[in-house]
Amino acid sequence: MLRYFLKRMVSLGLSLAVASVVIFLALEVVPGDPAAYMLGINAQEDTLAALREELGLDDSVLERYVSWVGGMLTGDFGVSYTYRTPVAEMIGERLWVSLPLAIYALTLSTAIAFPAGIWAASRRGSAVDVGVMGVTQLGVAIPNFWFAMLMVLVFAINLRWFSAGGFFGWEAGFFAAVKSLTLPAVALALPQASILARVMRSSLLDTLSEDFIRTARAKGLSKRQALWGHALRNALIPVLTIIGLQFSFLLAGAIIIENVFFLPGLGRLVFQSISARDLIVVESVVMLLVFAVIVVNFAVDMAYALVDPRLRGRR
Repeated sequence: MLRYFLKRMVSLGLSLAVASVVIFLALEVVPGDPAAYMLGINAQEDTLAALREELGLDDSVLERYVSWVGGMLTGDFGVSYTYRTPVAEMIGERLWVSLPLAIYALTLSTAIAFPAGIWAASRRGSAVDVGVMGVTQLGVAIPNFWFAMLMVLVFAINLRWFSAGGFFGWEAGFFAAVKSLTLPAVALALPQASILARVMRSSLLDTLSEDFIRTARAKGLSKRQALWGHALRNALIPVLTIIGLQFSFLLAGAIIIENVFFLPGLGRLVFQSISARDLIVVESVVMLLVFAVIVVNFAVDMAYALVDPRLRGRR
């Protein structure tokens, strides 16, 4: 197990190194001058030169890359070009919106998908199976932003159970903050739950057709006992993969939902920073999101080894 863990750690480090280079170089080729954007088209050349020097834009590409990576390793993400605020503070404020939203949505998605997928697989071909698969197909087909706007219309405008947008903040109380995240979390969770339920059903059906399940049934186990005692654990590997990918998507890809509900999260921060040509913020947030994706994948690999010890010797 230790050897497997060390191999995955080396892979994680290399992935982060390559990702940092790609992100930095990709943003370097983006046209436009942040200093000119900040000062406007009528700015004097000497003023532009002074601002470029202050922001470190006159340094070589290598110097700026080393400074950026070195700063991140010590927790210093630099200072925003636009807001003149430490990027770490901006990320910290927005992370307390995006991270709880992602966890909330993933919890809802898993709580819906697991029973639905298992129920459909245990009743293959029945009306229950057809109904669950029909609902999940609809969930996959409907865009989450359209569903988000529909929920705002029904639950915020007509029923007035929730606010139409905004975030009260954790200082307003736990339940008030969670309530303001409920509609966005549901809008994010339902399409993901549909995908996860279909994967759960498919994986479980494949496992139920294996020889060891037939052997367990031949020894006297009921269908229910074989499903819960043997099939479910073996069916979890592809499901864990989807859960890991979904958490990464929910954390990094919620920009549309955050804009629909006016949530001050990381996705909206990236959108605003791109519009303002605030490259240091974009680089840092994107790198943080990539780090989250890679760490989640690493955690999924560790979960693989716990669910199926045979995988430890294959990698």
